[in-house]
Amino acid sequence: MANVLLVEDEVFLGQIVKDSLEVRGFQVQHATDGMQGLTFFAQQKPDVVVLDVMMPQLDGFSLAQKIREQNAFVPIIFLTARSQTVDVVKGFELGGNDYLKKPFSMDELIVRIKALLNRQSGIPCPEPESYSIGQYVFDYPKQKLLFKTQECALSYKESELLKRLYQNRNQVLERTAVLLELWGDDSFFNGRSLDVFITRLRHHLKQDPKIQIVNIRGIGYKLII
Repeated sequence: MANVLLVEDEVFLGQIVKDSLEVRGFQVQHATDGMQGLTFFAQQKPDVVVLDVMMPQLDGFSLAQKIREQNAFVPIIFLTARSQTVDVVKGFELGGNDYLKKPFSMDELIVRIKALLNRQSGIPCPEPESYSIGQYVFDYPKQKLLFKTQECALSYKESELLKRLYQNRNQVLERTAVLLELWGDDSFFNGRSLDVFITRLRHHLKQDPKIQIVNIRGIGYKLII
């Protein structure tokens, strides 16, 4: 089973998370501050890192940045009481792969850990016909976006773009890759067309304020749920 580095300065919460993960077969190393977490990372070389954001000596954002200097691929999950988009975006820009807002359920943390590990190992997941995106349901085969009793028909490109954003949710979807795959080339005019479709998707998803599609300048887009 995977090795988890947990960096959490709330000792009681950290022990609960550690015990819960170990019961499910994970091996867990618990650090109680950022500097200790950095030391443990170098020593243990974990398969996944779970970081609290607000910590003494070295906060979670700074620790993630230092981890990324050593390892560009290890999955990083942030645990945070912060919910503002600017904080979430900062975490992703510094190399985070996912985040959970406190308080969180252990089941959700475990699902997210497993999803990141499976994605990294290349294990394919069954393709669902519909996706839950916040309060929306995205019916991919029918190219429809459902919000409560409302239904919105999507164009082919809107549907394909939303699917890719969702499959890479909380991670960067590279602009060039999307242009090559859906438009055939990454010319200036196709880039402007992609921007228009992103704007349309933002409009379609605006009824759920917890959903954001943010620009990562010079790289691409990120669907934050």
